[in-house]
Amino acid sequence: MEKNVKWFIILLVSTLLLISCFDTSSQREIDNYRLFATKNMWTFIELDTVTGKMWQIQFDVQGDNRGGVVLNEQDLLDGRRKIPGRFTLYETQNMYNFILHDQIDGMTWQVQWSIESENRGIIRIYWV
Repeated sequence: MEKNVKWFIILLVSTLLLISCFDTSSQREIDNYRLFATKNMWTFIELDTVTGKMWQIQFDVQGDNRGGVVLNEQDLLDGRRKIPGRFTLYETQNMYNFILHDQIDGMTWQVQWSIESENRGIIRIYWV
């Protein structure tokens, strides 16, 4: 009987471990909005991961230089499916530029942030 108890405990522990591997409640859900750090310690880019809309967010610890400006207010889906986490940003070697990537369709855009409004925005990158 002692042998059966050992096997029962081993089976019970194994089952519990297996169940915990499939427990989705502890997994992080995909966020609709994400903040991406820039190499400027005061500036982040906020991305709507569903539509590709973006804002440049600036914070301040001593003055009034807090706020946000639009980098892209256009919905980039163009009728395609809305999926949280669809869009993400990748850093480049240029601190003012990121690559916006549609992780479903593979489409890409160059994103440029700046303090000056004439130097910010996005440009579609086409394959040649």
